[in-house]
Amino acid sequence: MSGMVSGLQLAGFAAAAVILAVCFPREFWPKFCAEKDYQHWVLASVVVLFLLWSLTAGLADGLQVHFLVLTTLSLCHGWRIAALIGVVPTLLLAVFGLLPIAQIGIYLVVSVIVPAWLSFLLFRLTYRYLTRHLFVYIFVAAFLNGALTIAIHQLLNGGIIWLAGGYSWHYIVDNYLVLIPLLLFPEALLNGMAITLLVVYRPQWVRTFHDNDYLNQ
Repeated sequence: MSGMVSGLQLAGFAAAAVILAVCFPREFWPKFCAEKDYQHWVLASVVVLFLLWSLTAGLADGLQVHFLVLTTLSLCHGWRIAALIGVVPTLLLAVFGLLPIAQIGIYLVVSVIVPAWLSFLLFRLTYRYLTRHLFVYIFVAAFLNGALTIAIHQLLNGGIIWLAGGYSWHYIVDNYLVLIPLLLFPEALLNGMAITLLVVYRPQWVRTFHDNDYLNQ
């Protein structure tokens, strides 16, 4: 059993390292160094993520849940930069003893990289197949996107926990996956409200939002 857990942890580290290296956004560092406003925006994102991810709840040890808000981050930065930003609060969680060091790799893949990529993928689908309207952007690309992303994240994380052998699938369903309906609306509302405020007051911070697409119809 310990061999299975160690194998998953090593696979998590390897997968996270490869994905982050291959998909490293080359435009990020020059922009970060050159623009102070962008520095403040990125650092604020790190602080908000760390605070939100620190607030966990759960019915059993190892089956904690927390809000992601990676849909907002992906809409603002793109999924590659969102995943890169998510590395910092993940490491901070480990430094403060809120995340076991051995689980950093799995956490990065399951709770950062996959949700960021999925959120951006769902945005791209709405951009391609739905009417480009402000309310579609807010309610579908942000609100519904956030709900669907956290649901898939919970299912994926539950599967990883089951593969690790910590709990039976029945126990995971009754004590972890049962919380999905309770998380859908708050996560959706959090992302929807954040994106609404950003497109109104700081549209230049939202990389995927363009006036010509969503307002000038």
